[in-house]
Order: sequence, then C-alpha cells, then structure tokens
Amino acid sequence: MTNMTLEQASELAQQLKTEISKAVIGQKEVIHESLIALIAGGNVLIEGVPGLGKTLLVRALAATFSGQFNRIQFTPDLMPADITGHTLYDMDSKSFSVRKGPVFTNLLLADEINRAPAKTQSALLEVMQEKQVTIEGEAHPVPLPFMTLATQNPLEQEGTYPLPEAQLDRFLMKIYINYPDNKEESLMVAAVTNHQTGNQLNISNVEAVATPETILAMQTLATEVEADQSVIDYAVRIVRATRDWQGLNMGAGPRGSISLISAARAQAMLHARDHITPDDIKDIALPVLRHRVGLSPEMELEGYSSDQILQSILDKVEAPRQ
Repeated sequence: MTNMTLEQASELAQQLKTEISKAVIGQKEVIHESLIALIAGGNVLIEGVPGLGKTLLVRALAATFSGQFNRIQFTPDLMPADITGHTLYDMDSKSFSVRKGPVFTNLLLADEINRAPAKTQSALLEVMQEKQVTIEGEAHPVPLPFMTLATQNPLEQEGTYPLPEAQLDRFLMKIYINYPDNKEESLMVAAVTNHQTGNQLNISNVEAVATPETILAMQTLATEVEADQSVIDYAVRIVRATRDWQGLNMGAGPRGSISLISAARAQAMLHARDHITPDDIKDIALPVLRHRVGLSPEMELEGYSSDQILQSILDKVEAPRQ
C-alpha cells in the first residue's frame, strides 16, 4: 500500500493500537507514544519498574506488522560484539564470514540498557542513528523499518550505569510506564490467571494488520505532513528556552527541535491531518524533551522533575495563532 492516504494511515494506526491493546492492558499513552516513534522512524527509551509489561509491549507491536523481533538482556559482562555481531574464520572454506548479531531485526528490545557499561551501550549508537552496523570495516544495513526500544529501571537501583548524554540524545522519546490503575490491574490479573500456566500475558490473539512495507509507507507519508514556518519557529523557541531556563543546568540541543517536528508530524498523521498544529508540539514535547534536559542540583533537592520544568516552559512560550 504505497499510495496510502492520510485517512487510511490514521485508520491503520488505530487498528495497530487496538491489536496491541489485546495484549497490553491499559497503558494507552505508552502505546500511542510508541506508535508515534515508530511512524517517525525514531528510537524509544522506556523507563519503569520491573513487571509493567515493557517487553510485552514490544512483542505485541512487532506482532501487529509481522515484524522481526529480537531481545538483548543487557548485563555488566555483555560485549559490543554480542550486540552487533562479529566475523568468524571458516576452516573449510578458508575465509571469513560475518555472524550477524541480534541488532539485525525490525524491533530491537534493549532490556535494562543501563545495566551494561558505556562501551557496550555505545555499540547501539551507530545502528540507532545510521540504521547500519559496521563489522570489520564493512557496513551492513539492518532490515527496515528498524526501531530500538530500550528499557531501563529507575536509576536509583543498584548496579546501573547512567546513559551518556550523547546516547540519550539519539532517542526520539523517553516514555514513562507507570503502575496500572485499579481496574486495569484487576483485568490483567484475571487475564493472566484464566486457563493458563505461568504469569505472563500472551500475544497469541494479536493479529497482524500491517506489513513492514505498510509501516514504511506510513513513515514516508508522515514526512510529507506540512510544517508551517511559524510552528517550526515555535518548536525552536521551546528548545532554546531550555538552554537558559532557571532550574535547568543542561538544555536540549538542535536535535531536540528536529525531534519535536518529526514526532509532531507523526502525531498529526495519526489524526489524519496534513499539517502540524502548535497543539501537536505541546502534546509530544514532554516525552521528546525530558531526557535532553538536566535539572540543577537545587531543583533535584527540592523534588522537582524535568517534566514540571518543561511544563512551565510550555506555559510561558507563546504559541502561534492557528
């Protein structure tokens, strides 16, 4: 479906959400933001305590478009070659062959990425940015669409290595996954304990409603969504405000502005609109910017979050009239 219309793309996105919701109970915002990142061709960092369905979300998302899915469990002894792959010498043919690592997939789940040291974390940088892996000087493209969904537990837990700013900046969004509400948790417990062994929600009832090709068509369509110069200027003003805002000791770089517009295009497309509005920017500003700014020590001591500071920026920076 290469000649997809906005209405068809929006309808398909709703179908994808419906299918994911068969496996992931609740978490509507998390599902919506993950879909925005996929359509915008970006990577996602998902933060939340263990057991909230982060792995399930990625598996369900892959199932909706028959995509390949690989999972890497990050540990302190994981080596870069364990992620990207390596060359092997074949004694029979007396030649080197490439054994590709788990990054060669459509959706890569980098589980507990902050459990591995910086050298191993940075092995993902090239594939996240360039959609290719260099092994022994030779570039190998990964299948498209490609998306890294990295998960991390909150950093106050022991044995973690904070992600460096350069890598954080490569994630289009940082999504928080929170505890389900009372009703959702009851539904989850009922689903897990009904006629099945073990404690996992399954994805067997998630149907494939798209293909990798249709996802690529949606990505192309999203790039054609119109961004008026006044809306681009608005996004840039928000990002520039983070650089000298009281309470922040690190602001977002130019990639923050680019990411705001990319994610806003996907958001507009999900709503079958051919142009971005200032409200699209506001809606996705927190997940796009929260990992690109750093709180000052005083604000951290007073218990403020980066979301609260960013919200105050959104309240103050004047939006263009629609």
